[in-house]
Amino acid sequence: MTAGTIPALFARQAEALKTAPLFLVRRGGAYHPITWAQAAEELRAFSLSLLQQGVEPGDRVLLLSENRPEWGLADLAIQSVGAWAVPIYPSLTAEGVRAICQDCRPVIGIASTPEQTAKLLAVHRETVCFRAVVVMEGAAQAGPPPVVPWAEALAQGRAADLELRERLGRRQSDLRPDQTATIIYTSGTTGEPKGVMLSHRNFLSNVEACLQVIPIRGRDTHLSFLPLSHVFERMAGWYLMMAVGARIAYAESMDTVPRDMLAVRPTIMLGVPRFFEKLYFKIQEGIRQAPPAKRRVAEWALRAGRAAAACELAGRPVPWPLRVRRALADAVVFRTLRSHLGGRLRFFVSGSAPLSKEIGEFFYSVGVTILEGYGLTETSPVIAANRLPVPRFGTVGLPLPGLEVRIAEDGEILTRGPHVMQGYYRKPEATAEVLTDGWLRTGDIGHLDAEGCLVITDRKKDLIKTAGGKFVAPQKLENLFVTDSHISQAFVYGDRRPYCVALIVPNPDRLRRYAQQEEIAAGSAAELVRNPRVAAFYWGLVQARQQGLPGFEQVKRIALLEQEFSQAAGELTPTLKAKRTVIAQRYAAVLDALYQPAP
Repeated sequence: MTAGTIPALFARQAEALKTAPLFLVRRGGAYHPITWAQAAEELRAFSLSLLQQGVEPGDRVLLLSENRPEWGLADLAIQSVGAWAVPIYPSLTAEGVRAICQDCRPVIGIASTPEQTAKLLAVHRETVCFRAVVVMEGAAQAGPPPVVPWAEALAQGRAADLELRERLGRRQSDLRPDQTATIIYTSGTTGEPKGVMLSHRNFLSNVEACLQVIPIRGRDTHLSFLPLSHVFERMAGWYLMMAVGARIAYAESMDTVPRDMLAVRPTIMLGVPRFFEKLYFKIQEGIRQAPPAKRRVAEWALRAGRAAAACELAGRPVPWPLRVRRALADAVVFRTLRSHLGGRLRFFVSGSAPLSKEIGEFFYSVGVTILEGYGLTETSPVIAANRLPVPRFGTVGLPLPGLEVRIAEDGEILTRGPHVMQGYYRKPEATAEVLTDGWLRTGDIGHLDAEGCLVITDRKKDLIKTAGGKFVAPQKLENLFVTDSHISQAFVYGDRRPYCVALIVPNPDRLRRYAQQEEIAAGSAAELVRNPRVAAFYWGLVQARQQGLPGFEQVKRIALLEQEFSQAAGELTPTLKAKRTVIAQRYAAVLDALYQPAP
């Protein structure tokens, strides 16, 4: 694997696997395979069409699309001609696309749908950057720039003459591992997004290191639903699966993932903590709503599962009577639960944000393992990961082989190795701020435990320093609060303030049920969150979760919000991490009121 480039890796696998399925795509209500040979033929045709458009080595090509086979083929075609793929989130507005285009000046745009094409055309009217826009679904349009349907681009590539085909061969032969493969713009939870330059070696070294510790195999099937524009899904859900010859099925949308799991029956899936939180709450709600007899059986099974898991996680043997109880619990309850995940899932991998220890342990206790990892866009991305058979929940596992991790005096995590980015595009000063002698400052605070596992405390820039000089990690508190089924989201605030406070978003179903049980009359969520009895109830939940923490770490007051933070409102990144600055600004008046004397 250490040899070569990403297109070379694909070519080697396509030659070996030819008629095996590479992609599974849902069309007409069912999943259909696309073989390695079919994908290789389309890839070659699209690469030739890029050459026909005059794409040169080092040119930037924008890729604006949801997850689909054409995304991966476009990505490889761009790299095959020596250009740099610039993937961006399909959720971005035209203004967001414009900022990226002004920075990297792409020569070609590739869009999934007419709606995404419209964004590129709107940007072009102001920046005049695209020679052409290729649309995966949609009709041709006269320019400038011309809009070329995907099928037409493939037809043009297939009709290419010998000279062009030879030029493609030379481009591919000229590719080197240390050449830039992509610019990935960070989602930007704070500040201006920066373009991270990653090479073929960056990605492939990370693929190889991950495969040394996470047993993904050619017979695995991965259901992809996290955005390919994000480095986590791109490396682990595309390049890594390509490297082992696994099948990749694309969920139709985030909302269809439960249905698609039943259809595809995946063995591997990547997720983010918010996905697992929602799954956890759904399971808990199902148990609560079950008839009394079934609920008692489920609760007995969970007790058995938790007790057995506690032994395994502590490194102790499971006593045989408990083994028998867990086996019975598995046969009666847990197997049915896992069947709703397709019935073949070997494990999940979680990344992008901290996973609650309680949620990780819960899933492990029912026979569903979540391997939490840690990394950054700037590190291609994985730095550390948990391993089978027994993860260490509350940590992100051991550092990957072939790279170095150390902790700076102020607690910041530093890393060095072949996974570290080439730098930020056109930002030498920003690059110099984070890179010194090959060591990358991650911006995260943490430590290595006695076993050598990495424990992440929080983002360095997110740490709250209260007016009393005490440091508080907001994500630690937020993860504590959202493990209560009544709480959907939490946001902790308090930098340079006398104490910490929190915005709490109730789980709407649980909120309504509580109101009914307590006979609280209310016509809307807005009325309920303003009700003093509801506020007192939620304050009790928060108090229970933070009990035992030092006083300076505890939130002293809360405010309830009627609506969830959302990506559409600009409050969450595409991987559902909080944009802390945006939330703090949007709810400034609410937060300020929490520091006023109580009425």
